[in-house]
Amino acid sequence: MIKTNSKEIKPGDIFIALRGVKYDGHDYVEEAINNGASKVIVEHGSYSVPTIVVEDTKQYLSDFVKEYYGPKIKELKLIGITGTNGKTTSCYLIYQMLNKLKVPCAYIGTNGFYLKDEIRELKNTTPDILSLYQMLNECKEKGIKYVAMEVSSHALEMGRVEGLTYDYAVYTNLTEEHMDFHKNMNNYASSKQKLFKMLKSNGKAVVNIDDKYSGIMKINNYFTYGFGDSDYQISKYRIDDNNTIFTFRHNNTDYLVNSPLLGKHNVYNLLTMIIILHEEGLTFTEIISKVPTLQAPPGRMDTVFYKGNRIIIDYAHTPDAVFNILSAIKEFSKGRIYSIIGCGGNRDKTKRPKMAFYALAMCDKVILTNDNPRFEDPNEIINDMLHNNVKPNYEIITNREAAIKRGIELLTKDDILVILGKGHEDYQIINDDKFYHNDKECVLNICRG
Repeated sequence: MIKTNSKEIKPGDIFIALRGVKYDGHDYVEEAINNGASKVIVEHGSYSVPTIVVEDTKQYLSDFVKEYYGPKIKELKLIGITGTNGKTTSCYLIYQMLNKLKVPCAYIGTNGFYLKDEIRELKNTTPDILSLYQMLNECKEKGIKYVAMEVSSHALEMGRVEGLTYDYAVYTNLTEEHMDFHKNMNNYASSKQKLFKMLKSNGKAVVNIDDKYSGIMKINNYFTYGFGDSDYQISKYRIDDNNTIFTFRHNNTDYLVNSPLLGKHNVYNLLTMIIILHEEGLTFTEIISKVPTLQAPPGRMDTVFYKGNRIIIDYAHTPDAVFNILSAIKEFSKGRIYSIIGCGGNRDKTKRPKMAFYALAMCDKVILTNDNPRFEDPNEIINDMLHNNVKPNYEIITNREAAIKRGIELLTKDDILVILGKGHEDYQIINDDKFYHNDKECVLNICRG
């Protein structure tokens, strides 16, 4: 088997040395050979095992996976979802619904690789090209018919999905994120647009008409959705304590949907799922009847009830996501709203004050804390968050567990505590070390006393 990680090499495997941003695979060729590599593919050098020297190992690998795995996976129906927010929930809803309808579907994205009863952790939202093709091949071998996958802008820009063709390409929205990588919003949008050039000849695009960048995504055969004039138009929605109820119109007929997923943003996510399954031939009645049984993915508005209060854990880590979840909560909140929020270190700094702005403006009190500070000083990250802020409704507790404990102590009856930024993650990155931490587990431990 061909592999790119020298540590994973077993006797008989082939090692290909890739040049990355941080590491150069050529530095690990000898380790691969010591671990049993029978052959190496490199851009330079002479080694003790059969060696293939190529001009560009990344291109060699891309050509290899397309030629070797491409024919094996061509019958899979691929659903690719891109956008700043909504990718994970939309994919997870499609994955859930198809499996409830006894149609085998896998999921690849932020929360991992879901294949039948197995969940594997992934390093990236969209895996590297070799891992991705191998996962898709495994899906085919295990009888999977559909794969719902998140397609990040990094993956599109860096060729991780090169050679794939999609049955559906979905565009959710575009808000400011990854500016450290893309530099500006136009570059970011152009990266997302690449997905819509990867549709099969009979593939369909599903585009959120309410987003200002939607126009450049409408390249091939497409359907639009949203509150604006669209093929699948949301006419109204409301939230009660435990449900979101919304109506959408298609071909002059109105359809009512009742879902346990709370918030306007989840109306978009649900409708994405409904559109794709309907375009695949299922009736609206069949789909909508099962919507009340769906759950949000782990770490998305994950709720713990405690002494008449709600504690909500959510992955929201962009300004738009913070605004969306707090807007949803304000619609059903009966008491005060507290939030705990931080920002990642060595990542896009432009979003920090915007995330804090929404939290401070929409909550009664905010506790600023660590997310994944990495190699940055946590206090400097918080200073960036508070840039130009004039509201005094915050306190700073950099230790995340202590911040969560303080947030829970503030609660009285009917209050809500929102813990933002990490969701399903079970780690914190401080310097180059990864420490175990899970927000929900931390909450449950504190609540148990």
